[in-house]
Amino acid sequence: MTHNFPRHSKITPPVAIAGAGCYITDSTGKQYFDGSGGAAVSCLGHGDADIAAAMKDQIDKLSFAHTSFFTSPPAEALADLLIANAPSGIDRVYFVSGGSEAIEASLKLARQYFVETGSPQRTHIIARKQSYHGNTLGALAAGGNAWRRDQFAPLLFTASHIEPCYRYRGKADDESGHAYGQRMANALETEILRLGADKVMAFLAEPVVGATLGAVAAEAGYFTRIREICDHYGVLLILDEVMCGMGRTGSLFACDHDQVRPDIIAIAKGLGAGYQPVGAMLCSKDIYDAIATGSGFFQHGHTYLAHPVACAAAHAVLSKIIETGLPSRAAMMGDRLIQALQSAFGQHPFIGDIRGRGLFIGMEFVADRTQKTPFDPAFGLHRKIKAAAFEAGLLCYPMGGTIDGKNGDHLLLAPPFILEDSHIGEITDKLAIAFDAAMPPA
Repeated sequence: MTHNFPRHSKITPPVAIAGAGCYITDSTGKQYFDGSGGAAVSCLGHGDADIAAAMKDQIDKLSFAHTSFFTSPPAEALADLLIANAPSGIDRVYFVSGGSEAIEASLKLARQYFVETGSPQRTHIIARKQSYHGNTLGALAAGGNAWRRDQFAPLLFTASHIEPCYRYRGKADDESGHAYGQRMANALETEILRLGADKVMAFLAEPVVGATLGAVAAEAGYFTRIREICDHYGVLLILDEVMCGMGRTGSLFACDHDQVRPDIIAIAKGLGAGYQPVGAMLCSKDIYDAIATGSGFFQHGHTYLAHPVACAAAHAVLSKIIETGLPSRAAMMGDRLIQALQSAFGQHPFIGDIRGRGLFIGMEFVADRTQKTPFDPAFGLHRKIKAAAFEAGLLCYPMGGTIDGKNGDHLLLAPPFILEDSHIGEITDKLAIAFDAAMPPA
């Protein structure tokens, strides 16, 4: 018997009792390779003694101080470290407890910015189809995943959603990658003009789309054009790096790869590496100054903002990521993992695309490679693969609804940055076992 409210009441999960390096051990002694970092969280793996020591040291000094009364040394130090490594123009950090909170804060800050600067008519948010920005109502409304939104739709505000930059399914055969990226970016301008050039407050996007699309990176030049459009119409650019940031895709901030300057960035997951619940919203100096010289008060807040122990843990995590060059390692090991996946599964009859950036890798499954026909959703391929991989001792992140929220299946891999070459072979071997068990005969 349990009084715990599980994610799924018809599934009884094993009990995790220990974690070390890239592995989690359950109460029966079975080990699982953490090939998805939970949900792209555990970038440093499990049981890192340096992070644990930083947390204990902070607990011994100060466990909690409410931000309506105090700031704290770990919050100040973490903010300084983030800003020292952030994209140009980013100047302030607002600490929260996770990704959904970071997105909520980003949306509310964007709205307040325009209220305080004399443009209260700017109320529209534009995002992309098949995006996922969190499960709180504001973040869910901004997101574009139909399945996650469906039953809660009556509670959500209306957001606009343009097509994602999704090369595997969107690029025409006679179209260059650059031309396709520009076409997809220009859809933002079309939507801004449809809504009203002075009515849009923000465009929200993931630099590399994670959970709902399976590690899809935009074409080169796409975000450059997006930035130009936002600048032209006075629209804020909010980048959701909750999954893809903090070194996961080969640079500390995922937008560094595209050399794009956002106005607001949301981060979480890898910031705390699973050692504490922590996230952050980062914003430009211009946005902060508009609030500071106006009302002086951001009308938002949570009890655990800038929690001292969470900030201490995150500072230790971020320091290790930066000082040991882990983003570069993620890029290198990601290349090796993609090469291994291509070698093992590149000609698999039911795998249509292997893609990603750094240690953020997706595989899309199809019933027919030539036509890119998805499996019948009723077959539940992604669920079968997850169960078979779990049985084989591999944690991965499969999802359904890849194409439109209903059709399509993909698998996301986001292993710890500390994985070794031997782990790559373990991943491909266990995936092969899972695919053989879950897929129909070729």
